[in-house]
Amino acid sequence: MAENSTTEVLVGGAVLALALGFFLYAANATGVGTGTDGHYDLKASFRSVEGVTVGTDVRLAGVKVGTITALDLNPQTFRADATFTVKDGVELPDDTAAVISSEGLLGGNFVELVPGGSPFNLEPGQEVLDTQGSVSLISLLMKFAAGGDSSDGGSGK
Repeated sequence: MAENSTTEVLVGGAVLALALGFFLYAANATGVGTGTDGHYDLKASFRSVEGVTVGTDVRLAGVKVGTITALDLNPQTFRADATFTVKDGVELPDDTAAVISSEGLLGGNFVELVPGGSPFNLEPGQEVLDTQGSVSLISLLMKFAAGGDSSDGGSGK
């Protein structure tokens, strides 16, 4: 009986160690439980943040450099105010644009940072002023189905 109980304790300990290792890996991979160490906060105001939630990636040149940490509705402007982190060492010009982009027709959305050419950089806590909200796929399909908005009145000239 003592031999079975020792085996059970060892197997139970191995299972617990494996579960703890998996939990730590998952927390590290998703960024859960990590503070803003090594990151700084920026803000942006969007007309629409459809498809973006807290935890959505912030990318620069296709590389993840941060995460959306808060989304709030501004009652004065009726715009969505987003707060996001950017890795330390990534210095963005103050004319950087924040664009909500899609990974494809069925892919998720992310915030893409498009750096400008200004010699001055954004400081932590500052706001990215040049923003472009998400585009509704339904409205695009409706415009396409309706023939679009032709400024020549359909005369073909």
